[in-house]
Amino acid sequence: MSYSNVLVALADPTRRSILESLRDAPRTVGELAARRIVSRPAVSQHLRVLEKARLVRAEPRGNKRFYSVRRDGLDELRAYLTSFWSDVLNAYSAEIERRTGPVRKRRAR
Repeated sequence: MSYSNVLVALADPTRRSILESLRDAPRTVGELAARRIVSRPAVSQHLRVLEKARLVRAEPRGNKRFYSVRRDGLDELRAYLTSFWSDVLNAYSAEIERRTGPVRKRRAR
């Protein structure tokens, strides 16, 4: 049930902002911290949570680590949310039938 880790990670607005900043290009902790009012150590802690949730990955380059979005990181959350879609459609269909009566199939001529 790792989608719950993703939900917890994305519940924090700073982490969402960091993840959104990584959409276009990999960035270092320093680059991410420069755009925020939180400190570099705080950004590092947020990145650890995002890594644990498998939303970002770190790539060492020299003495720096570049963080980027894991494109597959949202797959389990997406599957979880999609599982509700059929429930929504069934409820919608039931409500239409409740209001308008059963849907009758047209006969072909």
